[in-house]
Amino acid sequence: MLRGHLLPFITDYIAMLSKSLTACDASYRLTKIQECWLGFCLGGILMTNSICWERFSRAGLGSWLAKSLSWMFCKSKINWERLFHHSIKSILAKYELTEGSLEIDDTERERSKNAKKIYHLGKQKDKKSGGYFMGQSIIFVILVTKKISIPVGFEFYKMDPDLKIWQQQDAKLRKKGVKKKDRPAEPERSPLYPTKNTIALQLVSNFKDNFSNFKVKSVKGDALYGTGQFMDGVSELYPKAQIISQIRKNQKIVRAGKEEQVSAYFADQTVKKGTLIIRGGEMVSIEYMSTIAKVRAHDKKRLIIALKYEGEEKFRYIIAKDMTWRVQDVLECFTLRWLVEVFFQDWKEYEGWGQLTKHVGEEGSRQSLTLSLLFDHCLLSHPMQSARIKDNLPLYTVGSLRNQLSIQSLLHVFKHILEQPNPKAELEKLVENIDKVYKLRVSSKHMSGRSPTWESPTC
Repeated sequence: MLRGHLLPFITDYIAMLSKSLTACDASYRLTKIQECWLGFCLGGILMTNSICWERFSRAGLGSWLAKSLSWMFCKSKINWERLFHHSIKSILAKYELTEGSLEIDDTERERSKNAKKIYHLGKQKDKKSGGYFMGQSIIFVILVTKKISIPVGFEFYKMDPDLKIWQQQDAKLRKKGVKKKDRPAEPERSPLYPTKNTIALQLVSNFKDNFSNFKVKSVKGDALYGTGQFMDGVSELYPKAQIISQIRKNQKIVRAGKEEQVSAYFADQTVKKGTLIIRGGEMVSIEYMSTIAKVRAHDKKRLIIALKYEGEEKFRYIIAKDMTWRVQDVLECFTLRWLVEVFFQDWKEYEGWGQLTKHVGEEGSRQSLTLSLLFDHCLLSHPMQSARIKDNLPLYTVGSLRNQLSIQSLLHVFKHILEQPNPKAELEKLVENIDKVYKLRVSSKHMSGRSPTWESPTC
């Protein structure tokens, strides 16, 4: 990977992005140096699976210095929000996509325990171990269409520190038996730390503002977003869209004038058996029940479905706003939500935004995450992926595509050298750069060159 000699699919993607920006407003166009830098960074993510200037510089064999890459990241006047918007716009136009579903979910990215200056760093629950770690919590909106799934929005979340302290103190007082009237009142949440529901609604609103002509057929989220605030808010934005989420088993519903917990209501109902096609592929056996009832917390009627997959012991409770949909259609639509988990897996493992992404402050986190998502978009525009989309075939995985492209990037450098008038001189120049960039460091593992602190035993 040399400066100015990137794989063609990266330069084609940058050209497509720059053309879209210029067509909208020439004042936001990318300059030649910005195009060169952005393409080099995407190539760096491909080669190193990180967003680290030192690694980028080494992968580029010194054709860009780390400090120059860092300066461009911090000082170049790139409008990252518009860049991300036009990247989405370009991909949608490329594949002629006009309708789809919005999937909302959040995930955590672990950081060092010693980190201090990373934006919205906080204590996160470890779902695997049950413990805690320091990390960043991010809410994503993924657009799922009949051809591709693509990230279209994100926002960082952090619990209000004052509210968190109050919750901890309130829990201690409740444990001691202190009555509510004698405990401190709950403080108002700071607007600097909105709830996840508020953030999710804003992300959906942003998508509607940016892509007003795009038809959103459904909006889905897990139980965290199964609130009246979220469902009513999305309904105002997309009145004709189906909105699907979950509720807890102890939430109250009202049917025929009788109020009871949703789990208690379905405990007395007859279970139906059927099959369900998961994400248009595998068919599985399910048990389900359904009803239309008023959800007390929402103060509105919803279609409520109790669902259990084969092998599961407990039912989950799914709710839908549009009660005219068939139960089967709601369930099949709901399975698309799990495509978000596939995106999270690919993004965390192969798209660079990992432990070595240590850019400080809000701008550092936002811009580096945007760069990572642009890499996701860039891979979607690759000719091999485009051909499979055109032929209605499954796309290649991010991991396998990255592995092949990494080798191609290396061969691209050798091809460039061989095409020069004096290949031997170019190769020697490259070897000199390698010696400068890849400096050898002294190991502390061996005793050679150091004085032992013990004396040799006497024979």
